[in-house]
Amino acid sequence: MTAQPVSTQQPSTAAGVPATVRASLSPSRAADFKTCPLLYRFRSIDRLPERPTMEQARGTLVHAVLERLFDLPAVGRTPTAAGDLVAPQWDRLVTEQPELATLFADDGDAAAATEFLRSAAALLEGYFAVEDPRRLEPAERESLISAVVDEELLIRGYVDRLDVAPDGALRVVDYKTGGAPREAFEARALFQLKFYALVLWRTRGVVPRVLRLLYLKDAEACDYAPDAEELLRFERTVVALWRAIEQATARQDFRPRPSRLCDWCNHQALCPSFGGTPPPFPTVAPPDPLRDARSRPTPPGADD
Repeated sequence: MTAQPVSTQQPSTAAGVPATVRASLSPSRAADFKTCPLLYRFRSIDRLPERPTMEQARGTLVHAVLERLFDLPAVGRTPTAAGDLVAPQWDRLVTEQPELATLFADDGDAAAATEFLRSAAALLEGYFAVEDPRRLEPAERESLISAVVDEELLIRGYVDRLDVAPDGALRVVDYKTGGAPREAFEARALFQLKFYALVLWRTRGVVPRVLRLLYLKDAEACDYAPDAEELLRFERTVVALWRAIEQATARQDFRPRPSRLCDWCNHQALCPSFGGTPPPFPTVAPPDPLRDARSRPTPPGADD
């Protein structure tokens, strides 16, 4: 049987969400639960603070530069122009997210800050090695997309770039500032892009023709072509994942799942796998992070 797309109104604000919706899920939080249920709890229920890492900050900066690059006329989208955007975009990010300033808080960190900006500029060189932005006119950049599945679950996330061909074909582009991934990271990256593809299919009735991962460090592009049957199976996976999250929440039972990704976890001191004890389970439901602000903490190389 051939899967048929379902036309769904796309809720862009909390006010536009159908009354039947009682939960929301982003690809990052869904991937957290798949990776380690306790990590999901720490981030989404306990809302424990995490100090930004150098890798995350560099990814945020490179994404900001690439977004602003397309504000320039096509002829002006050059490597030099991109490099010139690095310092002012970092200043803007630090103003908007003061916690980033803690990365270089010590008096002797001036050289480290300079090296940080240089490393971001080097990643931009990797971008120009795989794409010519002068030949592109993205339809959307850093765009929030959302859809309702199973009548009760709102899935949503931010797409780095969406390209639309003259014939209406969609290409979802995601920038990765880490190197081309090992197997564990590759699975997470494809999970994220399939999540976006599902939202676009459910809201626009079009299966994206291409899901593109751009690995800037290694100057590599990875294209993946989903189909409707695959997205239908993926939708079932997302709904099953949500139900597992609900069950774990009702039981207050989020168990750790040790893996290589533990090396990047901020919360080892509270994890039983490392001799720690989680804090008491919150008695009041936390605010929905997707309705508050964008949040995408991930291990280096796994996401941005």
